[in-house]
Amino acid sequence: MSERDHRPMDAVEGGAVPSPTMSSLDQATPVPAATGASVGPDAAPEAEPVSLGTRLRQPRTVISLILPLILLALVVRSLPGFELDRIPSILASANMGLLLLAFIVFYLGFPLRGWRWAMLLRGTGLKIGVVDSTEILFLSWLVNCLVPAKLGDVYRAFLLKINTPASSLSRTFGTVFIERVLDLFAIVILGLAAGFWSFRGGLPPEVQVVFGIGVVFVVVLAILLLTLRNFGRRILVRLPLPHRIVELYDKFEEGVFGAVEAKQLPKLGAITALIWATEGLRLFLVVHALVPDNHLGLSGAFFVALIGSLLTAVPLSPAGLGIVEAGLVGILTLAYGIPTTEAGAIALVDRAISVLSIIVLGSIAYAVSSKRRGAGLRGQARAPMSQDPAV
Repeated sequence: MSERDHRPMDAVEGGAVPSPTMSSLDQATPVPAATGASVGPDAAPEAEPVSLGTRLRQPRTVISLILPLILLALVVRSLPGFELDRIPSILASANMGLLLLAFIVFYLGFPLRGWRWAMLLRGTGLKIGVVDSTEILFLSWLVNCLVPAKLGDVYRAFLLKINTPASSLSRTFGTVFIERVLDLFAIVILGLAAGFWSFRGGLPPEVQVVFGIGVVFVVVLAILLLTLRNFGRRILVRLPLPHRIVELYDKFEEGVFGAVEAKQLPKLGAITALIWATEGLRLFLVVHALVPDNHLGLSGAFFVALIGSLLTAVPLSPAGLGIVEAGLVGILTLAYGIPTTEAGAIALVDRAISVLSIIVLGSIAYAVSSKRRGAGLRGQARAPMSQDPAV
């Protein structure tokens, strides 16, 4: 065990208060804070940091849900050739078999994501089953679909903490961060490859701009990781920061770089590619279910789907609501010549599968899941909280 692991940790690591970032999630049902007093061995966090009903009633959440929809409606109505009254007939004539297949393909991505996260956690020394990791991850996606700023990632780390008290929140944040980095690399690299193949006859100017942004993004992300790995701690210790901040950063860095072993990179890369293949195949099936006569091949569907996924990273609205739909319609019409009305129907159905279905099914999972109550992982009893809140 490294010297870092023996250093006293913040109450955050003892499961008392998730982190300053969690404050916006704690308003509904606060978690008991550690004040230095010892916690009994049988004590466990019984409250959860997110009450979805309370969160949804907050004005900023309501605004983040409604405002993008209003802006999207105004943008779509102003598009030339868009006919709102034709949407119902397009939906009614859709190939339901292909839409059902698109739904199934999309949900096959969740066990793959759970498998990958379990691998990353095992790299940090925490063993968790794929079923447990997938359930926690799916609940975090529900939160991401309801609130902005990717707060579902915070909720995922906290769910793991209350179900596995021996885990570290900071280290778990590190695994979520490196997971996001793998996704971003995959989105850009696979998106560029799919785009080049799809537009091998010549890149439209709009696509050239997207490609340029993608290349710059990959370079900046690579530089950021190298800086974090080689200079992150050196920079922090030279700043006038409390020592606890440095300790938390150490755990975060262990999660980021300890989660990915060199021998696991090919496997992680293959799983990540399969995950994003489900995204591209889903959109391909939706397009062909609604508009059978189109020029969007499989490579084009991958390109559009990956660009749409990249837009979800914009933290202004839940799941990129309003931003992603506008981006999908724009790319489908400008780059692939799909009529505006049909492109709007495609965006509507694709987002119904990738967002609305998560809200419906995720709400059911949220209601029945024992994970949000900290009942522990499958096949093992819930571990008692440490008597020392600093461990």
